[in-house]
Amino acid sequence: MRSLIRWSATLSIVGTTLLGSWFSQNLKVWALPAEQIVEKLNPVPVFTIADEQGAPLVASGENNAKVAGVFISQQDAEDFVSKLQTEKPELAQTVQVVPVSLGEVYKLTQASESQNNGLEFAYVPDQQEVDSAKTILTENGQQYQGGVPLFVAKGGEQNGYLTIERDSQQVIPFFFEKKQLENVVSQFKQQKPELADTVNIEVVLLEGVIDTLQNSNDEMLNKIVLVPSTESLQFIRENSTEQQEGQTPQGQ
Repeated sequence: MRSLIRWSATLSIVGTTLLGSWFSQNLKVWALPAEQIVEKLNPVPVFTIADEQGAPLVASGENNAKVAGVFISQQDAEDFVSKLQTEKPELAQTVQVVPVSLGEVYKLTQASESQNNGLEFAYVPDQQEVDSAKTILTENGQQYQGGVPLFVAKGGEQNGYLTIERDSQQVIPFFFEKKQLENVVSQFKQQKPELADTVNIEVVLLEGVIDTLQNSNDEMLNKIVLVPSTESLQFIRENSTEQQEGQTPQGQ
């Protein structure tokens, strides 16, 4: 069977763009159209805490800024509400976990930036994935300094990014869950054992990727695909099933 996983040396420019945009001021800075960024972020569900009217629960940040938490993990969001039920039961009765797409959060963030005292959003990463990221970064002589970790594999003769085939196109998957990437890497090593020793898993930050998409118009960035965690994919499947059932005509 033809392999759907391969290393693309031609995509190594993405590594330069992503890392350079975070650490160098010498790159060309162009704005990627907002609708393209939203389209790339939309498939990822995240979870907020909102009241009965749908307004997010906010806390006071620096300089009295209003900050709303955006949980990457649905379970973490539900655990937060459970904690509220113990510490602030009256407040807990008025709020609930609300799913929203990452693209929608991005749009709200952009709208808030144009307002005085606008709402800020703080991403709350999955702690297990943070622990995995810390291990990888420490092995690479780096240090975790906050943010939502994404996992990506590099390797091959020219240390390119690992690509997978989706809709007959090669894309670069950035995983929210390390284990998912490890499964893909394992498949690749079976298909290309001669390159197995070249494979490395690296950590980038979701916030940095979004910033790069905003400030670079390199066409290679269009190949980046964000892969939700197993938990989030399960949520998508369940939500999709409920929608389909709700659209089924009565009597059929």
